[in-house]
Amino acid sequence: MVRALTERMFKHLRRWFVTHIFGRSRQRARLVSKDGRCNIEFGNVDAQSRFIFFVDIWTTVLDLKWRYKMTVFITAFLGSWFLFGLLWYVVAYVHKDLPEFYPPDNRTPCVENVNGMTSAFLFSLETQVTIGYGFRFVTEQCATAIFLLIFQSILGVIINSFMCGAILAKISRPKKRAKTITFSKNAVISKRGGKLCLLIRVANLRKSLLIGSHIYGKLLKTTITPEGETIILDQTNINFVVDAGNENLFFISPLTIYHVIDHNSPFFHMAAETLSQQDFELVVFLDGTVESTSATCQVRTSYVPEEVLWGYRFVPIVSKTKEGKYRVDFHNFGKTVEVETPHCAMCLYNEKDARARMKRGYDNPNFVLSEVDETDDTQM
Repeated sequence: MVRALTERMFKHLRRWFVTHIFGRSRQRARLVSKDGRCNIEFGNVDAQSRFIFFVDIWTTVLDLKWRYKMTVFITAFLGSWFLFGLLWYVVAYVHKDLPEFYPPDNRTPCVENVNGMTSAFLFSLETQVTIGYGFRFVTEQCATAIFLLIFQSILGVIINSFMCGAILAKISRPKKRAKTITFSKNAVISKRGGKLCLLIRVANLRKSLLIGSHIYGKLLKTTITPEGETIILDQTNINFVVDAGNENLFFISPLTIYHVIDHNSPFFHMAAETLSQQDFELVVFLDGTVESTSATCQVRTSYVPEEVLWGYRFVPIVSKTKEGKYRVDFHNFGKTVEVETPHCAMCLYNEKDARARMKRGYDNPNFVLSEVDETDDTQM
């Protein structure tokens, strides 16, 4: 009993030492952060490639951050109002309707009550946003003013449609729905169904479902090919399943997804002692369709070796109340408990093979049964 407690305490101290000492001295580079953002930048992009972003202006505007989007929104409206205000001032100046030209009282101007740049700006604003106060208006004296009125009205509708559509699309992006999907902070490795598995817990914080959910993973690590080429961020597929498969998940309550560590798994040759010395990043993806908007969204997170706990399992969080309802306790969502686990997958499978051989019998073709006549040499 004392020996088991000592070994357990030593294991905790070793894990704490590796996490807090070596973890601080060597910060691992992550491609995907815990909240799903990609840590990558593009350098030496030529000017022609940058111009492509302006060709696809809709996607560029949608990808802008809110502070830049609001700057574009305000600049587009204020700029168009000022530009057309300047044009209306030019029309009044050319037609000599301004007070400095001392027009006669019986003269009909192109635009009534436009007496300067300020009034021209106000008329531009009223025209584009269709306020129509009635104090300033276009007369039939100038064809140029009528054409400018039509052109500004059409361009104003286009600006309103584009900017309002961009704001609405930004708000309704399924990216925000992905914020309500959460993964456990750590992944664990333990036995499940007699197999060594890597387990991750994922939960949907909304009652609305994700339709057609599909979950999978990618293991990113640096590899060297037989030809000597170094491949950074080499990707290996990691299959995650639940008991019913990895597609069309019934995502109404938190699920524990797992990856079976078998001979085809890249984790097969890892052990509890060498896991923290590995250099990899496990990226987990969850794709699904939002039930309320029918938009497709993707949730992703990543795990580095320090975030994979060998010999632990997740604490149960689903229970049934007296009223017959199922209750999810998110207080224990990321909690783990230590369980007895083989220190490597190879040891588990070797142990299984040994037990299987012990249960099976083997025929020896060279074995011959010979009968021996027993005689009683004892004299009575």
